[in-house]
Amino acid sequence: MALGLSAPFLASGLTPSQAAATPRRRTRVRSFTLSASGRAACFRRPYTSVLIVPTGVGAAVGGFAGDALPVARALAAVSDCVISHPNVLNAAMLYWPMPNTLYVEGYALDRFAEGLWALQPVHQNKVGLVLDSGMEEDLRLRHLQVADATRASLGLPVIEYIVTDSPLEIKTWFDPKCRKSTGSVGNSDSLLRAVDALVKQSDVNAVAVVARFPDDEPEDSDCYREGKGVDLLAGVEAIISHLIVKEFRIPAAHAPAVLPPPLSPLVCPRSAAEEIGYTFLPCVLAGLSNAPQYVMRRQGTFDSGCVVAGDVDSVILPKDSCGGDGTLAFARAARKHKPLIITVQENETVLDDTPDKFGIESLNVQNYWEAIGVVAAHKAGVNPNALIRQGIDHLKSSRRLYSSSAHPSDPRPFDRPPVHEKLHVQQLVRQI
Repeated sequence: MALGLSAPFLASGLTPSQAAATPRRRTRVRSFTLSASGRAACFRRPYTSVLIVPTGVGAAVGGFAGDALPVARALAAVSDCVISHPNVLNAAMLYWPMPNTLYVEGYALDRFAEGLWALQPVHQNKVGLVLDSGMEEDLRLRHLQVADATRASLGLPVIEYIVTDSPLEIKTWFDPKCRKSTGSVGNSDSLLRAVDALVKQSDVNAVAVVARFPDDEPEDSDCYREGKGVDLLAGVEAIISHLIVKEFRIPAAHAPAVLPPPLSPLVCPRSAAEEIGYTFLPCVLAGLSNAPQYVMRRQGTFDSGCVVAGDVDSVILPKDSCGGDGTLAFARAARKHKPLIITVQENETVLDDTPDKFGIESLNVQNYWEAIGVVAAHKAGVNPNALIRQGIDHLKSSRRLYSSSAHPSDPRPFDRPPVHEKLHVQQLVRQI
């Protein structure tokens, strides 16, 4: 407990040992109080926020190259713990370490929200690297150099790599119904065999994958680079990491291997992080190096020290992206204190999954400025409506406690027997 003590001997310039040897003099008793930080540390549990921006849906914020990372950084300065996923926290060659942020793959985040998995924070993981055998030799060398650079310059625990026994044969396309990106992994068995070898032979507990992606059509690529389209690669990236996490239940993330595009002066700042290097691997290795491990229930409980779904206080996501498994699980949680669902109007996507379509009670805000302000108020125990003009109306009664037509002599339905009657009954029971 952090106490704001004002010991009399400190003002005299004496050390505690010198003060103990000095004859005691009568001094006026000084009162002390808990500091604000002391109260916060001792009497409140950590405030936890989940930040979600679905991948491959053209999100206005978070649909490009790490452009939701500033949101995560700002949120991490307000919340005690932030849980988010690679689409938010990855920025190709760029990455920002946040000690109070947990890097959780999307499939694992859904299972966490459903209460099936817990998150076990770690100091360090043993990261393995899987390289697609369909990659050109030059691209493979570039990625190995990146891995070595992170080991030598950042000290990251990347311990071994493996090349798949056959090309992964990635295909990408846009969903014709809603225009989100998706695709397929032609040789998913080869991917899983490579991961299995790393886990069993090298004892890795986190896996980064680099798959050779087909080079985009110039029209699709230019649209995305200019900050106007949907990321064609993102949908299959999610499929790859989901396959691994579902099978092995360890942290995983993916970085696509593509040929460098031609230099263009029209590249949007939101996409520019993918223009400054030959690979997108650095952020993936940094995130996986201390990503939390996934823990399953053991006889109905989790190990101590884990973060569980019941610890989550707020969930922030785009307003039109509320149909995911994780969001629905948070919103429909059976526990008494559900997390506050905050939806952001400005972050539009190609989806149309608004809260009203799923019966989700949410607080809608215009942008992430407002969202983080709501989190700050919620953490402080302040009704966010009290911060806006005319946000608080007169207190109302939602229902009548009893009927006015009842006879005055009739007992009211909520009347309870007097205390002495309860005692008399208990005495009779004991006598029997």
